[in-house]
Amino acid sequence: MANDAPWSVSKSAELYQIRGWGEPYYLAGEGGQVEVRPNPTVENTINLFELVKDLRARGLELPLLIRFSDILADRIKRINECFAKAIAEYNYPNVYRGVYPVKVNQQRHLVEEVVEYGKPWQFGLEAGSKPELLIALSAMQDTGGLILCNGYKDYKYIETAVLAQRFGKTVIVTLERIEELDIILKVSDATGLRPLIGVRAKLTAKGVGRWADSAGERAKFGLTSSEIITVVDRLAERNMLDCLQLLHFHIGSQISSIIPIKNAMQEASKIFVELAKMGAAMKYLDVGGGLAVDYDGSKTDFHASKNYNVDEYAHDIVYAVKEACEKASITCPTIVSESGRAIAAHQSVLLFEVVGTSDVLSLQVGELQPNAHALIKGLHETYQGIVGKNVQESWHDACQAKDEAVSLFKFGYLSLRERAEAERIFWCCARRIAQNMRRLRFVPEELQNLEKELASIYYCNFSIFQSAPDCWAIDQLFPIMPIHRLDEEPTVRATLADLTCDSDGAIDDFIDREDIKHVLEVHDVKDTEPYILGMFLNGAYQEILGDLHNLFGDTNTVHVRLTESGYHVSHVVKGDSVSEVLHYVQYAPEVMIEKVRMQAERALQAGEITIPQMRLLMRNYEEGLANYTYLTIDE
Repeated sequence: MANDAPWSVSKSAELYQIRGWGEPYYLAGEGGQVEVRPNPTVENTINLFELVKDLRARGLELPLLIRFSDILADRIKRINECFAKAIAEYNYPNVYRGVYPVKVNQQRHLVEEVVEYGKPWQFGLEAGSKPELLIALSAMQDTGGLILCNGYKDYKYIETAVLAQRFGKTVIVTLERIEELDIILKVSDATGLRPLIGVRAKLTAKGVGRWADSAGERAKFGLTSSEIITVVDRLAERNMLDCLQLLHFHIGSQISSIIPIKNAMQEASKIFVELAKMGAAMKYLDVGGGLAVDYDGSKTDFHASKNYNVDEYAHDIVYAVKEACEKASITCPTIVSESGRAIAAHQSVLLFEVVGTSDVLSLQVGELQPNAHALIKGLHETYQGIVGKNVQESWHDACQAKDEAVSLFKFGYLSLRERAEAERIFWCCARRIAQNMRRLRFVPEELQNLEKELASIYYCNFSIFQSAPDCWAIDQLFPIMPIHRLDEEPTVRATLADLTCDSDGAIDDFIDREDIKHVLEVHDVKDTEPYILGMFLNGAYQEILGDLHNLFGDTNTVHVRLTESGYHVSHVVKGDSVSEVLHYVQYAPEVMIEKVRMQAERALQAGEITIPQMRLLMRNYEEGLANYTYLTIDE
């Protein structure tokens, strides 16, 4: 595509990689706005920008988290259909039963939708703690439901799980530590019930990427081979070996390469076979989580991507289990997976507005005054002499002059006005150097970060710590792009900053076709209309990990379902008010109001404030307590 060709929506789609990470749910519409196809089996789409305008008209301000329920339904359907296809192709003599790990996103409406959409496949839930077990028992009303109990357990946790078997559910307690065996045996003796038991094995096989160290022989959870043998022997002594029915393993989250999964399946399948040979009534093989999400759309083994699809994942698992079991003449188990990220990530998008900008690109070199300082004259000459082939030399000269300006200012030989003039010309030199760099075939290493240094800062109405904590904590990459004006060329290079007063509240790593880029291509912000960005694929972990940095609370959240005529807002969850977040940190708003009122009364008595001023202050204070914690942008 020629460089001088007019900008198009197609170019925007390529720039933001939306076809790579967004298909089949998100696309760049012909009108220049992001469209959502919640149900890929139908052509109906939702214009995301128009949806935001509609929701704002209903009084729901940005930042706004939108959950597309139909995408959640499709993710559950997709993984079940892929396993069904693999089971049919390999003539596997058993079934697949997926479970949703509640820890991925515990929000009630979402968990209830998982249960609703999972009913055709008897989709289950996985609990990693006692509170999550209580959620699972409440959410899964039907008999026959599968609930897996993982994580650290005490007596009450295990007792509740064992008693819940009487509800007609399959509730399996997975031993994560050898000490839990004593607890489960005590519960069995006290209740007179025979528990359903699983063991989590520490495999030597490990995943790849950021979570690779969460597996292996030094993993936090799981039993070693010798500990598994101890479990088998002790259950056999008590004539309870038939209670041991499940083998579980987990080699890490976001496994970007299929090879570690293949290796883990070989090892786990062999352990499963050996347990069956020792007399355990093995019925389930739980392959854990790790099914990755392609956040950058590159289809590679990069940590923010994956080099396989769900279909290949399912086929490799089914094949490995069948081969091991048939070779040993062992009954093939029900295959279980805990693919929470792959289920929940796609359905959620965070929308936020740019509320201000800061940039050096608008600076201009003023007319050189006859009595200008020699350093200013030298910078002028450097600026005028910048051409394509001498950018490195010009950069050295500009940097030296800037350093000299700071030194001269500190020792009193340069005024503040002159220092400001030197800095202004320096940044103009940097801008011209960057423009000339684009014509070079080779860019010197010291100039490779210049584009980032020149990037504008776009201040955005959201909190990274609340809505995208993994960006800050583990440098997670999420697709970020404008949801409108895609038919216009984005001429600004920017980094993003949130509302918090923390320097870490910024995003300067973005997805790219090859690796990571440190600026985002955006449009100039107009005074006449809002400029709205979307952060996509953030439905896993972000909501529950978010914190109250600077007391920015939960955002407004809506659930949207597709209809034949458009869409239906099925649930609205209002974001936190200031009063609500103050309660979290043990403040009583009514007491605060009274304390401020008393100060106002003293100021009034002292003649420091008038009654109208006092009334205005108290009204603003009380309204502030009731308002959304984020900025309210006047349209």
